[in-house]
Amino acid sequence: MGDSAVESFEHEASELLNLMEESLLRLENEPDDDTLINAIFRAAHTIKGTGGVFGFDNIVEFTHIVENVLDRVRVGDTQIESNLIAVLLSCRDHMGVLVQLAINGDQELSDEIRQEGVSLITQLSPFLDPHATIAGQADDSNLIDKGHSEVFDNWHISMHFDREVLQNGMDPISFIRYLRRMGEVSVTTLYGELPSLKITEPEHCYLSFEVNFEGEVDCQQLESVFEFVKEMSDIHILPPTSKYDLFAEMIEQLPDEEMRLSEILVKCGAVTDAELQEVLLKQSQLLSDVLSQASGEMEIKIGQLLVDKHVVKQSVVDAALAKQERIMDQTKSANRVIRVDASKLDKLINLVGELVIAGASSNLLAHKLGDEKLLESMSSVGRLVDDIRDNALNLRMVQIGETFTRFQRVVRDVSKELGKSIKLEISGADTELDKTVVERIGDPLMHLVRNSMDHGIESADERRIAGKSEQGILKLNAFHDSGSIVIEVTDDGRGLSREKILAKAKERGMNVDEVNMSDNDVYHLIFEAGFSTVEQVTNLSGRGVGMDVVRRNIEALRGAVDIDSKLGEGTTVSIRLPLTLAIIDGFLVGVGGSSYVIPLDTIHECIELNAEEQKEVAVQSYINLRGEVLPFLRLREFFNDRNSEVNRENIVVVQFGNQKAGFVVDELLGEFQTVIKPMGKILQKLKGISGATILGTGDVAVILDVPNLVQRATEQAEKMYGRMHRADSSKPSNDEAPILH
Repeated sequence: MGDSAVESFEHEASELLNLMEESLLRLENEPDDDTLINAIFRAAHTIKGTGGVFGFDNIVEFTHIVENVLDRVRVGDTQIESNLIAVLLSCRDHMGVLVQLAINGDQELSDEIRQEGVSLITQLSPFLDPHATIAGQADDSNLIDKGHSEVFDNWHISMHFDREVLQNGMDPISFIRYLRRMGEVSVTTLYGELPSLKITEPEHCYLSFEVNFEGEVDCQQLESVFEFVKEMSDIHILPPTSKYDLFAEMIEQLPDEEMRLSEILVKCGAVTDAELQEVLLKQSQLLSDVLSQASGEMEIKIGQLLVDKHVVKQSVVDAALAKQERIMDQTKSANRVIRVDASKLDKLINLVGELVIAGASSNLLAHKLGDEKLLESMSSVGRLVDDIRDNALNLRMVQIGETFTRFQRVVRDVSKELGKSIKLEISGADTELDKTVVERIGDPLMHLVRNSMDHGIESADERRIAGKSEQGILKLNAFHDSGSIVIEVTDDGRGLSREKILAKAKERGMNVDEVNMSDNDVYHLIFEAGFSTVEQVTNLSGRGVGMDVVRRNIEALRGAVDIDSKLGEGTTVSIRLPLTLAIIDGFLVGVGGSSYVIPLDTIHECIELNAEEQKEVAVQSYINLRGEVLPFLRLREFFNDRNSEVNRENIVVVQFGNQKAGFVVDELLGEFQTVIKPMGKILQKLKGISGATILGTGDVAVILDVPNLVQRATEQAEKMYGRMHRADSSKPSNDEAPILH
């Protein structure tokens, strides 16, 4: 098998295993949902079948046992219960290990993995047929009983001959004798068409025969027995009842190619070519009759004809129709979705970024030349570049729902480990963001979810005493806000204690101002390295490792984390992230001899300062903007730009989350489409900068890290003027801050 085929199997198996996990978790709460049961069974069956194609025997052998249990659940012989769900989830994990080993070419299982498989099969044994042999009990070296042989019941042959069959030299008894040479025969003679002796013709055949035949043959061999009497008889050969299960299984194993219903039935062996041709002829005759009468049903289905003529059972036709429908759905899906290597997509985004830069350069040159036709042409090109940029970025956008869904299993397992009853509620699963962001946000979310379950949500006894429901609620929510995506992790637990956090901070020697620190400032102390208020260390938390990692990882994505909590009611941790890490719309500003880009979606408004106002705010760190306290930061001072100052300055008011701040700049240069280029290793730790871009002139402009700068502006204002004015309560008076008109 080629590497590409194995990669396809790996991708398909991963999707099916994720589907199994998601469906099993849902099934625990909806045990009567047949759709979920069938989805789990089909996933296991497909993994087993495809693994068999590649010769991955370990996958086939283990999954076969799992499939048997799922089949008993499907037919109602085994009931869904919590213990079964737990074992099936563990089996799903073991299947994932076997798949990964097979992909890596490791067909020899280690003793540890083999024993794990045997242990799981032993746990499955109570849910299997009590008369079935459980693999591994007699010989741990085998996971299934390879010596098992299936027992078939008898073939059934209906033999109805024409009246003139004897006159044409054919003796019906000779066919029965021939069948006896092939196997065991039991014959029932039917006399229903035998007339009275007075009108009986000695050379006519009035008898019919129903034959039960037992032998190792197929339908084609039995059909060949009656080859010379086909024109003078009506012969129906029905396979053993147990054969129909094999037909259904063989139909499932057929290649996923578009086929007619008749082709599927012939390929699986349920219908022979001769039987098919006979039914097709009958179908043609019926269609001719319908057309000649110009009435009736125009569609005459071959499947129904095969059933009516007792060629095949309805269950086999249904299986073939299901296969046909699934192939059609897969074909439609394949036509809608194309799998593209991530590196190719990244290369496309980079090329689009270069196109944006080249477009900006050409547009600048067109403006310098002042040619109207060239400007009009560049305007059209610019619109097309914008469309290409937006569509290219949309290719990288994925829904966050898949990431959220993975936490169903985490919440289930951790809640059982902690002895707590916790329910996960998900909303905003269809919210889209950059694939790179989704991949890198998984670990921070994992820390937050586990902390909420361990620290936040109380035990059942504590919740009962507090007047709460014994079952805790953990919520994951995502939504778009001001060009960013916000992800919230909310629990209805005990909340954060200001006193405990401050006491722990003092214990660790941290310099804290108990009186003037807001609750939000206090809550943010938990993001300090090594900070923990837990008295007892557990397997999950308590070592002070995790929350500082959360903040660092989020800040590395140009995001910010905020926390809100009410003692006794719960805690919400909000993560605010950019939608994409590649290309953004920016606003270009000038400070001294340098250019800076501010993400456009963070800008609230721009204000021009006159000479008098510039003098008034020269010594201030915050201003009164229409009654609202607004801290600001002078970019010239922050970046230590010593170029000559200009006569007139501007304030760009930015907003990130609930916080606002102003950036004092020299020039407002307008909107600018920005391709984000990462900083080199030497410059990566510079504060206030999230990247760089190339302007149309070829110059480099710095992209500002708005969350970081807003925080610095706020801290600077508070440091200078203390805690007299809080953004959520007080307003400055006229003598406290200059008024911007």
